[in-house]
Amino acid sequence: MAKDVILVVDDRPANRYTVAHALKRAGYDVVEAETGTEALELAKQIPSAILLDVKLPDILGYEVCRRLKANPRTSHIPILQLSAAFVDNESRVYALDSGADAYLTQPVEPNVLVATVRSLVKTHEAESLAKLRSKQWQSTFDALSEGVAVLDESGRILRCNRAMAELLDLSYADIEGKMLGELLDGSLVSLLVHDDQVKVQEFTHGSRYVQARIEPIFLDDHPTGSILVLADLTRRRLAEHAALMNERLAATGRMAHTIAHEINNPLEAITNLLFLMRSPATGAKEAAEYLTSAEDEVARVSRISKQILTFHRESASPISVDLRSVMEDVLALNNRAIAEKNLDVRKEWVASISVEGFPAQLRQVFSNIFRNAIDASERGGTIHLRISRAFLGRNYEETAARVTIADAGVGIAKENVPRIFDAFFTTKELKGTGVGLWLSSTIVQEHGGRIQLKTRGQSDRTGTTISVLLPVKRQSVIG
Repeated sequence: MAKDVILVVDDRPANRYTVAHALKRAGYDVVEAETGTEALELAKQIPSAILLDVKLPDILGYEVCRRLKANPRTSHIPILQLSAAFVDNESRVYALDSGADAYLTQPVEPNVLVATVRSLVKTHEAESLAKLRSKQWQSTFDALSEGVAVLDESGRILRCNRAMAELLDLSYADIEGKMLGELLDGSLVSLLVHDDQVKVQEFTHGSRYVQARIEPIFLDDHPTGSILVLADLTRRRLAEHAALMNERLAATGRMAHTIAHEINNPLEAITNLLFLMRSPATGAKEAAEYLTSAEDEVARVSRISKQILTFHRESASPISVDLRSVMEDVLALNNRAIAEKNLDVRKEWVASISVEGFPAQLRQVFSNIFRNAIDASERGGTIHLRISRAFLGRNYEETAARVTIADAGVGIAKENVPRIFDAFFTTKELKGTGVGLWLSSTIVQEHGGRIQLKTRGQSDRTGTTISVLLPVKRQSVIG
């Protein structure tokens, strides 16, 4: 291992020899200089420490010390000033004010000199290591893609990384030292409760969607602050919105298919009835009967159109949604698929339960789940639909509605169950987009509810049951 190099600056050869001899015996390499100018030049080699005499022939040691400390390249080198002429306390203070790290008067005992140099070198090494680790930590801190900040107990931001500054579009100076509530959504302050729980909340900041995670910091079981992590969810939200739009377009395509099949038959009947009415052989009584039949078919077309038009009509704010009515709309939209597979759909709802929400979104949720049940069912199979009361909340204190859709199909493979609600995961290969159940889960969560899944794949008992639980804000019971 290379030895530490000490620069000894003194214009008197005898003094340099005495000091250098003591340092070499202690294991140091020594470089010598006679003048202040020479010392400034040799200091560029970055010795481990500099022993600097005050009284030099060209520049006083005080001035040499000031110049070395003013130079960023040499400012970290520890300097021990030595003097046989300036021995009073005023000289000592002046030297220390000039930047010297220590001051000794000549003559000095070799062991005291070596101990002082060793202490300065160790301190210098410790400071250098601390600076290196600080730079490494800051580089790692800044390399994180998420915005990270350290907060004190009151919620004041002590330090942040580059991603935080970029996310908030502010400088470090505009962030550090500010209270959390001054910069971000004020509701985040309520998350600064000093327990051992990690708090998560989403909010908007300008045009961005942001998720905030606050994790408390404890020292010997005492809260000392928090770590704030901000994740930019904007791209994810835009992707989700695009997926939502694509899913709605796909639903519109299915709707057009339904319209073509469901309306075609009554339109053909109306055309035939009008043809018969125009026939010369048709009497007044028969014409009236044909007209009544045509009116019935027109009413049928109107009813189908209303069901389809209301399927994706959205309200501006949550309204009371009759779940039985929603499920009837879902059945009407999927009537053709039910008939093609000759499925037996068994409904179990005596009373109607209403929840507050967005009807078009809830129709989409139940239609997605019901279509999966149809796809999983064998021809002639049975699908059970049930609307019942339930409870939500940690202690089951919140009244809820449960909508259950159960098929007797092949079930879901055990390894696929954990991923079934992930975006773009599908077991239908090219026939599925992997968006339906993920979107349904997202919508249910936004309504304050949750989805439960049970599946069986044994040879004797198969099928999948999906239950959607939604909180009941206002409840209507119809006998």
